[in-house]
Amino acid sequence: MRPPIIAVIGSADCPKTSKPYRHAQAVGRLIAKHGYPLVTGGFSGVMEAASKGAHQAGGTVIGIIKGSSTEQANPYVTIPIATGMGDARNAVIANTADGFVAVGGEFGTLSEIAYVLKRNKPIISLGSWDVDGRVPEADTPEEAVAQIIKKCKARCRKR
Repeated sequence: MRPPIIAVIGSADCPKTSKPYRHAQAVGRLIAKHGYPLVTGGFSGVMEAASKGAHQAGGTVIGIIKGSSTEQANPYVTIPIATGMGDARNAVIANTADGFVAVGGEFGTLSEIAYVLKRNKPIISLGSWDVDGRVPEADTPEEAVAQIIKKCKARCRKR
């Protein structure tokens, strides 16, 4: 049985000195340390931070790229998948991952959260959108990763 794939979603416009960037990097690192593959949109901001954290911890990083070239992936992506789908690639991310951590984010992140909720997959917010109380909130990267791993394991047992 394969380990659950965990996604980190969030804004591409996230400065490297910001709290969301630091949180995403810590989340990516913790996901990798627990032995789970990470999927992101493979671009900048939160996606780059999570990818960097996982890469530094020796993890596998899958980047679902909005453009048609794998060269558009951030340098920490292990497996780039070029979709040429633009923002529609958010549906691919929602279909691929088993669990999600949303870190900060803008409207693109909100669309991903909607896809995740529609698919009834587990998601944890770390300073992201509150969607009618349906997205549990974590206060720290450690708490977010612990919660999503627990939810993924419970979901995988039901398969």
